[in-house]
Amino acid sequence: MSRWHLYMVRTARGALYTGITTDVARRFAEHQAGAPRGARSLRGKGPLELVFSVTVNDRSVASRLEWHLKQWPRARKEALVRGEITLPEIG
Repeated sequence: MSRWHLYMVRTARGALYTGITTDVARRFAEHQAGAPRGARSLRGKGPLELVFSVTVNDRSVASRLEWHLKQWPRARKEALVRGEITLPEIG
């Protein structure tokens, strides 16, 4: 069984991108390289910085957390990156 990770990447202009993967280092490298495997929304927005990553038990939990984070306002996401708040418990 693969371990899943929830991560956030900051673009050069400060935007935060949220995603899930089984390999954060590989996925971040794909984003940095751009086409064809990196997220289309990150292309041309570098340099990129990996600002948050957490291990999650399985894909369904990772997907639900990703959805929740994408609903959060920017200030709350930034507080998570700074370690001032934690992720909600989703099981």
